[in-house]
Amino acid sequence: MKVLLICSSGGHFKGLQQLQPFWENHERVWVTFKTATTQASLTEEKVYWAYSPTNRNLPNLFRNLLLAFQVISKTKPDLILSTGAGVAVPFLILGKLFGSQTVFVESVTRISTLSLSARLVLPFLSVLYVQWPQLQTRYPQAELIVPQESL
Repeated sequence: MKVLLICSSGGHFKGLQQLQPFWENHERVWVTFKTATTQASLTEEKVYWAYSPTNRNLPNLFRNLLLAFQVISKTKPDLILSTGAGVAVPFLILGKLFGSQTVFVESVTRISTLSLSARLVLPFLSVLYVQWPQLQTRYPQAELIVPQESL
């Protein structure tokens, strides 16, 4: 299975790294922002660097939309997995339109409402994972996952 891993830097990147037991045995490509942390962590990985910032930045939205088209056309992923944030939006929308399965893992910090990114991509998701029962109650199509730390 070919997996496209999409995330912003910081906590979103850490969240996707924590899912390594799932993606480590699959052919994969990353899309994230170029920071000291992401560069140091992804030295052995195939990476496309996305354009930042994404919040309220229309030029970068269009740049990332073009990047999404190029990466998805080239890599033809079976699955696109994202922990957010804004950079994920064009990839998940285009990915679904190109026939990929699309999965969004909402941040553990989102307890009662979805992030803007999750709300924007919701119609294009194969699966939405949330980490709080309150959020699943509000969005019954979501699947509940329990963070490892709370077990």
